[in-house]
Amino acid sequence: MNVDSLKFYQLDKELSKAEYFKTDQYQTMLQNIKVAIRSGGFIALTGIVGIGKTTTLRNIQKDLLEDGKIVISKSLATEKKSVSVNTLYTALFTDLLTKKDSKFPTQAEKRERKIQSLIKERNKPIALFIDEAHSLHHNTLVGLKHLIEVIEDGNGTIAVIAVGHPKLSNDLKKPSLEEIGARARIFELNELGANSPKFIEWLIKDCKSQKINLDDIISQRTIEFFAERLVTPLQIIYYLSRAFEQGARIGQRPLDLDTAKSVLSPELNSLEAKLTRQGYGTYTLSDYLNIKRGEVKSYLRGQLPGSRIEEISNEIRKLGILL
Repeated sequence: MNVDSLKFYQLDKELSKAEYFKTDQYQTMLQNIKVAIRSGGFIALTGIVGIGKTTTLRNIQKDLLEDGKIVISKSLATEKKSVSVNTLYTALFTDLLTKKDSKFPTQAEKRERKIQSLIKERNKPIALFIDEAHSLHHNTLVGLKHLIEVIEDGNGTIAVIAVGHPKLSNDLKKPSLEEIGARARIFELNELGANSPKFIEWLIKDCKSQKINLDDIISQRTIEFFAERLVTPLQIIYYLSRAFEQGARIGQRPLDLDTAKSVLSPELNSLEAKLTRQGYGTYTLSDYLNIKRGEVKSYLRGQLPGSRIEEISNEIRKLGILL
């Protein structure tokens, strides 16, 4: 948001700077994830784009650091498709090694024995966090299962927390990944749903000046409209910020329904947008369906014959995606 819109609506900070909105359901899930981490094993945290996965991850890591009973390790590699188990071992060694023992072996057998020794020295469970894990290769996911077993064989405990789009949970439920999927504990961050109006009201109240009432900033009908059309905190913050900027330009307060409607993208809830939020972009769908990217694009635009559209839709549903 620009300075003019902040001043016009008497907001003390941008909407993106608000604290995190925590429902009772979210708090319960957070506690369950922490319990699962202490037990070790493979844990998946999934949710659509903008639902708050990264923020949840930071909250978990912050609480674990304050507790001090678990050693935290993170994979920072950004090219997730090329991340291998070797990369994840590197992350573990980097976070576990001390300055006096700064080298780690690259040969597989020595590597596994060294990691067992390091974890035994720490005498604490390890939590390895991997963000954007929906892009990991299937072989890497299976390799993580073996990594967990290696550490458990050395009487250590490790929890691998993989965070990603719903594609990750769908992949883990496939028969081809039963080796790890059947052992995984999967937690899903759901859409705001009935909590959307409460979130919008809380968001504005958290950012506004105490001198102004909520009703003087935005109409109730506008809140209800955004709550009905938008499903994630990211969407709400983005489009509400745009609406405030537009409202400030035309001198409108409280923000009304017409201005809210004017800023929404007509492609907001298109099939392509919905699939992308779940982690299935054009390239991913092309690989999964074994068809050319051009045909995927034509499908998303509704430019194929009806029978072919239905055929592709059925294949997509087999992936665990609801259209």
